[in-house]
Amino acid sequence: MDQFTLNLLFVGASFALYIGIAVWARAGSTSEFYAAGRGVHPVTNGMATAADWMSAASFISMAGLIAFTGYDNSSFLMGWTGGYVLLALLLAPYLRKFGKFTVSEFIGDRFYSSTARMVAVICLLVASITYVIGQMQGVGIAFGRFLEIDAFWGLLIGACVVFAYAVFGGMKGVTYTQVAQYCVLITAYTIPAVFISLQLTGTPIPALGLFGEHTTSGEPLLTKLNQIVTDLGFAEYTAAHGSTINMVLFTLSLMIGTAGLPHVIMRFFTVPKVSDARWSAGWTLVFIALLYLTAPAVGAMARLNISELMWPNGTNAEAVSLEQIETDPEYAWMATWQKTGLLDWEDKNGDGLIQYYNDQNADLQARAAENGWEGNELTNFNRDILVLANPEIASLPGWVIGLVAAGGLAAALSTAAGLLLAISSAVSHDLLKGQFTPNMSEKAELMAARVSMAAAIVVAVLLGLNPPGFAAQTVALAFGLAAASIFPALMMGIFSTRINNAGAVAGMLAGLVVTLLYIFLHKGWFFIPDTNSFTDDNPLLGPIKSTSFGAIGAAVNFAVAYFVSSMTKETPQHIKDLVESVRVPRGAGGAVAGH
Repeated sequence: MDQFTLNLLFVGASFALYIGIAVWARAGSTSEFYAAGRGVHPVTNGMATAADWMSAASFISMAGLIAFTGYDNSSFLMGWTGGYVLLALLLAPYLRKFGKFTVSEFIGDRFYSSTARMVAVICLLVASITYVIGQMQGVGIAFGRFLEIDAFWGLLIGACVVFAYAVFGGMKGVTYTQVAQYCVLITAYTIPAVFISLQLTGTPIPALGLFGEHTTSGEPLLTKLNQIVTDLGFAEYTAAHGSTINMVLFTLSLMIGTAGLPHVIMRFFTVPKVSDARWSAGWTLVFIALLYLTAPAVGAMARLNISELMWPNGTNAEAVSLEQIETDPEYAWMATWQKTGLLDWEDKNGDGLIQYYNDQNADLQARAAENGWEGNELTNFNRDILVLANPEIASLPGWVIGLVAAGGLAAALSTAAGLLLAISSAVSHDLLKGQFTPNMSEKAELMAARVSMAAAIVVAVLLGLNPPGFAAQTVALAFGLAAASIFPALMMGIFSTRINNAGAVAGMLAGLVVTLLYIFLHKGWFFIPDTNSFTDDNPLLGPIKSTSFGAIGAAVNFAVAYFVSSMTKETPQHIKDLVESVRVPRGAGGAVAGH
């Protein structure tokens, strides 16, 4: 059976499972559509949240960014994992205790203001749509490769599939679909990693193999990788090279952005009790850790495999020949990925070889001139293809490649569905029913939710055609927007009775606007190419890149909220009582001095 047929079988079988579950668990009421009837078990919810969370950015893009940058991009792992600790301790149980369907509803009630609710809806829509762009990007890449078509058509096909099961199932359908998707994606991620770790280090656990010895050379794997990449003029893999300030801000932005993402917080509204919200967060961390402990090994081992494929006789010998790329089965994956437009090469000096090296490195110029090299000839290697191409690069069996196809699509589609639910609930429940038509029937509300979800898919596809970066970088921008706008409002809403409605509104708007402006200045206005004034290589504020600015936006939000609250009316007593009742368990008495 050829690889294309195998891919179709794996992807088709997984999709039949997802759509079958969505139909079986379709939502019949608004409670089931928004919160799955609040009847989801914590372990089930933890698995669904992990699938919701581990998007195309985690499955498809993160290991690629780590592979081609090394240590500096480990901040993705630290920020995203640390954010879940924040969410479990500081937000999830309190928001579940409040008992609403959406984040915007909590903000509107806590800050006793329909304006605050509307501003929260705007913040949610901006962050969620930016996030969906990254997911649709991943969907396009995955479908493009495994159907062997251009990524543009892959994007359109993926959008239709998301529409099919997210629109009809609602939260109830999405929850159980995401449990299945988690099982598919974690299996698809770890099996190739185990194979490759065994090949390179003889160790079946990739996280341990990363620090093991290379089977052929006998030297530590990371030492060998450092040697190869520095020989080719790239930065040392295990050393820090970027600004420490930017790295700290980026990690913080991802952490607090995680704790402010509406589609993740919504998952904690689906469990029966407040204590279940904490358990859900704990189980989610366990399920996420299975992938995140493997990702650094996947990135490092893939970078080593690629470098050795491009220089099969060592970095001091000749590079791979064009003839070998075109005829050797070991290189067949390159021709397949070339069809997607995400991988390409060019024999610039006509010597029949493809030299892969860092042509921007001044120290390599003498060697390049001596050998007649005229620049890096691996002209395009999109970072987002690495995990999907990994089994082919390592010459793994066809069924593993098919499994990874299904896993990559599961990761992208599960998060896209969760985000679209957050968007649709914001529009139908908070905007239409909450503001404009409070007497809307349940049937009309469900229809409005589905129409708004369809509209969000169209917007995401249009913006996904020209994304502002690789999938994980686009997602990092969404985290920055959530960090700057939603997270401070939630934190102040739960832990401070002093912040009033005027302060909350001013803070959210200030955080959102300043962060959005900084992103647009670096990524282009509304992400339109060539409309930017700065780049992340040469940022406006010293070393601070657009993906790191969310932490500063959050600080602006907190500062403005406290300043405006101190200059305006105090929070009403009944709201203070509400905050205390949410934060303090019922029946808790005062502290008693011990004897």
